Amino acid sequence: MLLALTRDHGGRAWRLADACAACAAATKNTAVVPDTLLGSPRPHPSPYPQASAHGRPYPGDEERVRVRELLTYLGTALPQFTSPAARQLALQCALRADTRGHVQLPAGLLRGMRLHRSRELWLELAHAGWLEMPDFRALPVQLRLLDATVLDQAPGRRARCRAAHWALRPTPLTLPTTPPALRLTALVLAAHTSDHAEEGTDMEVLTRLCGHSPQQTGELLDRLVTTRTLSAWHHSRETDEVFWQLPQPQARVRPGIRPPQHLRPRPC
Repeated sequence: MLLALTRDHGGRAWRLADACAACAAATKNTAVVPDTLLGSPRPHPSPYPQASAHGRPYPGDEERVRVRELLTYLGTALPQFTSPAARQLALQCALRADTRGHVQLPAGLLRGMRLHRSRELWLELAHAGWLEMPDFRALPVQLRLLDATVLDQAPGRRARCRAAHWALRPTPLTLPTTPPALRLTALVLAAHTSDHAEEGTDMEVLTRLCGHSPQQTGELLDRLVTTRTLSAWHHSRETDEVFWQLPQPQARVRPGIRPPQHLRPRPC
């Protein structure tokens, strides 16, 4: 049995209930609450997608899993019409909150996210009942979260802060200055990316975590290909899965070292 969170009446009411995996998947506006958010012990080893030969996760895997779990939760906890920028702001607040729900966000962080003085984003989250409006006269910006589930996160604050920093530069899909919708799409893809040649997830998952329609998600994926953040992507109509490929890293020749004879360009 799993603990499922269901949104009713457009986000004005919430219901927590035990449900099997099939029932949770079939119920509209429902997401499974990850174990780490509730602080419950795991009866089996950590399910990180990658592991080294010694059984330890590769660098960044814990942060990737942490961000993916919170993105999944926020996909249901926030109203569907929440903007991409507000979703990224909510993610940073959730990862940086202490056990009482208090958050401090340095002005430099908000400037780096291109969210400085964007009060409409705070209004979105406040109207959803997710946080209290901060006092913008104080620096750093201080606020309090109202989401009780986020307050019960099991990982320590230091581990969550590392995940918050990873979410700002989500390797291997780090983007330069781009619109929030494109950055959020890249973040969601990075949170679902491992070391496989081709990655994939359900289109419904992408649209829910990004807050877009399938058509909008497809257009954003096209833009990621145009910017060479992705090398290709395709949507399987039969399974409703989206697959994407990352650009292959190009080998670089070290300065002062001539390539082998068969690799040198021939004179015209």
